[in-house]
Amino acid sequence: MPLSFKHLTSTKQLLRKDTDSIVQVAAEMEAVLKKGGDNRLAKKVLASLFYEPSTRTRLSFETAMLRLGGSVITADGFQFSSLYKGETVEDTITVVGQYADIICMRHPEQGSADRAAAVSPVPFINAGDGPGQHPTQALLDLFTIQKERKRIDGLKIAMAGDLRYGRTVHSLSFLLGLYKDISFVFISPKELTMPAKVTDFLQEKGIPFEETDKLAASYDCDVLYMTRVQEERFADHSEYERLKNKYCLTAKPLKGKKVTVMHPLPRVGEIATDVDALPTAAYFRQVRNGVPVRMALLAMLLNAA
Repeated sequence: MPLSFKHLTSTKQLLRKDTDSIVQVAAEMEAVLKKGGDNRLAKKVLASLFYEPSTRTRLSFETAMLRLGGSVITADGFQFSSLYKGETVEDTITVVGQYADIICMRHPEQGSADRAAAVSPVPFINAGDGPGQHPTQALLDLFTIQKERKRIDGLKIAMAGDLRYGRTVHSLSFLLGLYKDISFVFISPKELTMPAKVTDFLQEKGIPFEETDKLAASYDCDVLYMTRVQEERFADHSEYERLKNKYCLTAKPLKGKKVTVMHPLPRVGEIATDVDALPTAAYFRQVRNGVPVRMALLAMLLNAA
């Protein structure tokens, strides 16, 4: 199934036919996973470049490649790379593209993924560029919503927490703009509201949204997407300390509700552990979905789906 792109840096570049194909292939990859994987990417090499901390994204990308019979080479952290010596992102990607068949990269600087893709001689996937975009997270979120709600069109989606710096909610908002009859509720303190790049996009598309600081506004939505307040994005640590405990979702107000609870993780206090036992708590299933979605992307970009 051909995609409309060679490199994936942003959900804004995706077409509905792309997301439909990726969701379909990801479902097929779940069956491949149940058999322990296959060898369709044998002799292919993924370069896994993570210049910012990651657990789920890095491990799921590397697991996805290994489950498809490929190999992985890694670079972990600025201090252990030539970027520490002053090498540009462009030169790093040009070099790594001589070693690998496909590259994924996480980098703390917004816009770094576009710079990398512009020079990459092999397919490139953005695994997060600072407060910018995280397209593969949005795709696994989309896959999760489809599995949990059995549809995507016509849903009311609440997003709560750090909407200003949360690249996952930015990416997912753009992606959901491809679907019909979507509406949003954005829940955050005034200091962390959804940025204009998202709200302007929704207004241009005619997609309705409301903004509030009340978490209770989410309880009757179809999906509640919680996010953590991101300490690493704050220049003023005291501002982070003031805002970090603004929301804590607990089980009691959710009992009897049908809202699907999602979170990109890690959580740092915004979802109480008593929520974990609720049947609508989907965040650990969401994590598991990262492997088949990334298997699908690797296979599709390497023409092996």
